[in-house]
Amino acid sequence: MPVPVYFMDARSKSSKTSSISKIRALLARAAEGSPDAIRQGDLCAIKIHFGELGNDAYISPVMARAAADLATAKGAKPFFTDTNTLYTGSRSNAVDHLRTATAHGFVPEVCGAPVIIADGLKSDDWRDTTLPAACTRFKSAKIASGILAADSMIVMTHVKGHEMAGFGGAIKNLAMGCAPFIGKREQHCVKFQVDAAKCIACGQCVAVCPTGAASLEKVKGAKASIDQGKCIGCGECMTVCAPDAIGMDWDVGLTEFTEKMTEYALGALTGKGGRTLFLSIVTKVVPLCDCVPWSGVPVVPDIGFLASTDPVAIDQAAFDLVKAAPVWPGSMLDGKAGAGDDKFTAMHPNTRGELQLEHGQKIGLGTREYELIRL
Repeated sequence: MPVPVYFMDARSKSSKTSSISKIRALLARAAEGSPDAIRQGDLCAIKIHFGELGNDAYISPVMARAAADLATAKGAKPFFTDTNTLYTGSRSNAVDHLRTATAHGFVPEVCGAPVIIADGLKSDDWRDTTLPAACTRFKSAKIASGILAADSMIVMTHVKGHEMAGFGGAIKNLAMGCAPFIGKREQHCVKFQVDAAKCIACGQCVAVCPTGAASLEKVKGAKASIDQGKCIGCGECMTVCAPDAIGMDWDVGLTEFTEKMTEYALGALTGKGGRTLFLSIVTKVVPLCDCVPWSGVPVVPDIGFLASTDPVAIDQAAFDLVKAAPVWPGSMLDGKAGAGDDKFTAMHPNTRGELQLEHGQKIGLGTREYELIRL
């Protein structure tokens, strides 16, 4: 049976149809369909991405407040949360992460709730959770304690591209976003290599590598290299490599990475059956994750907002809406794709975003069958 996915488009005609009012209306409608999702006295986690310093595509704290206000109105105690990053950056420990969240406006006076980093100071606060037998890659998942301890959760996702997953939606938000360092490493199962013919020896890969696997000798004609023994497969080197000199064996790694990521998403929902709402924002659909310290030009016009109780259904709806949309002139896909084309694979040709939807349905994370209900 199709799952309801509620939708409002991005166009606004008055204060009654502002983006904020639409998010409030969608969350309220989703909550009506799942009245026990958020209860009186709940510690309610609002899973969100605070954005890397330099990025401006992340969900605005002004919009995010709608989730905090909904939880508060139901007598819950909401808090915004995310986990520390595997790579070196502005969110790799809780202190820097909180400073970044504050710099981006995630303070109670703006977003309506405090910020708590779910996996602790150095990403060592987590618990093992057992996965169902349908999962073929893992028997258990390591999930941040702050996520597991929460009574209920609202997952707020900015839909965008991703260099490894292809499609970045609610599933990826749950999987990587709710895992500590060790859990992220389990998902990042691939190893990266340098194509010496393309390498320009800029050193960007060396600067972002969290384990020192990437190196560059300071001699004339030297090329970057990656120590396979030290590589943890986080993919940040590939993200910053301007000449596309870094890659992986996609034929071997893509399916394994995607299925592992999807199974971790299921682990993040442990103990929250019927206690989670999903809100996805399909605007500023940029090529890369909000983890990068910049934001590219959106590849499609702003589409709108979605709400549901099913992570697979809401991701499928977002994927389909972006697929149907025309390409934004001047973006990286201008002249390379059009309405009806898979924009995510067009942005990242080695990826296939629908793999996570297929595996998600297979393991019981949710269903790809949905009914788009326009409010």
